[in-house]
Amino acid sequence: MAGAAGLALAPFEKLFAVSDPYSRKGSDLKVGLAAYSFRNHFEFMKGKPNRNLLEGAPILDMPGFVDYCGEHGVEGAELTSYFFPPEVDDAYLAECRLRAHVNGVAVSGTAVGNNFSYPKDAPERAEQMEYVKQWVDHAAIMGAPHIRVFAGKHPKGVSEEEAENNAIEALAEAAEYAGAKGIFLGIENHDSIGTADRLLRIVTGVDSPWVGVNLDSGNFHSDDPYADMEATAAYAVNVQLKTELKVGGKKETCDFERVIGILQDQGYAGYVVLEYEEQEDPFEHVPPILEQLQKLTA
Repeated sequence: MAGAAGLALAPFEKLFAVSDPYSRKGSDLKVGLAAYSFRNHFEFMKGKPNRNLLEGAPILDMPGFVDYCGEHGVEGAELTSYFFPPEVDDAYLAECRLRAHVNGVAVSGTAVGNNFSYPKDAPERAEQMEYVKQWVDHAAIMGAPHIRVFAGKHPKGVSEEEAENNAIEALAEAAEYAGAKGIFLGIENHDSIGTADRLLRIVTGVDSPWVGVNLDSGNFHSDDPYADMEATAAYAVNVQLKTELKVGGKKETCDFERVIGILQDQGYAGYVVLEYEEQEDPFEHVPPILEQLQKLTA
């Protein structure tokens, strides 16, 4: 990216558009926790009663999850959109921000499940754009600087190349709206984005300072996911860390120390958000993982 010497000579967007990695002064990692880790303990799931609620297990609402983060020394709480009440109002969003602040926890971001692969004139595209922009507004109320977004699966009748171009075009529109509110959109390696080269092709294709990589350690589908992480870390605006990853299609335990080393070597500064996807009780298994990450990032 362009150096600081040109700050007075060119618009922000031109200086810092993510066609090159973000320019940072050094690596600074903060441990976060995704609400998705407790997905079977929230009352709601994508606007409906959560069918996966475990009988007799603790039930969380989002302010309660923020409290949990504070109790466990978590620096950033990722408030996944799926688990908010239907028709969530501004007062509820503000309550999440209040609880975060008094607990000394930052709302590191939220996450949506959009699909931007539809053609521009498709009604689904308009619906998805409205959905993402609505969560930009919600994020602004909560003080969340980042939203995890998807490019999406390509619909029937749309080629992979067309879907990719559609996603780039839609992300550019969403980025203009989000950037005006100071909110980053992080594109996750998800759905058909399983390699670093495709992820970076989309991110750099959008060419906005407000669009970067949401690096998910468990979602690369290559023979060397660690190499994919190394290639994308400098473009990251958020990192989601999982306990397992796939190497050549086979599940392996994620080497946290290696991942943290990659992030530090690539100069990533920001949240490393634990997204616990295993089936075991998160109330039992999440705390020791958080302690491990806190030691590795200290």
